[in-house]
Amino acid sequence: MKNQHGFTLIEVLIATALVAILAAAAISSYAAYRERVRVADARLTISAVSAKIMLYEVDARAYPASLAAIGITQPDPWGRPYVYVDLTLINGKGMARKDRRLNPLNSDFDLYSLGKDGLSKNQITNKESLDDVLRARDGAFIDLAANF
Repeated sequence: MKNQHGFTLIEVLIATALVAILAAAAISSYAAYRERVRVADARLTISAVSAKIMLYEVDARAYPASLAAIGITQPDPWGRPYVYVDLTLINGKGMARKDRRLNPLNSDFDLYSLGKDGLSKNQITNKESLDDVLRARDGAFIDLAANF
């Protein structure tokens, strides 16, 4: 028999399995990275929009009726509109976001993104609200509801 050069079927299968394992790890790491970037983007946008709302309030002596009133039409990083609730209105108090003790998060207005799953409840400790990026403590906290 002549010396044959090449790989055996087992060697090829082992190499393919190793590449598949490395690719799976890389893809999951990349997905987690993209989610962190989306959260950071939502935090920055909420901070900027909050500043615009406060400037509007200084000029008009009232909070805007909607985000469109101050020219905000961009969606959140997940493609959904940001949620804005003026808490100074009579019907605004009932729509306020609340912490685990059912205390309102803000006294002026709520501004938040529905997060990755697109679902939310008024109480932020609810499972559906943990991925929301929100403004709390009248703007002193802007982050994931899970971190509040």
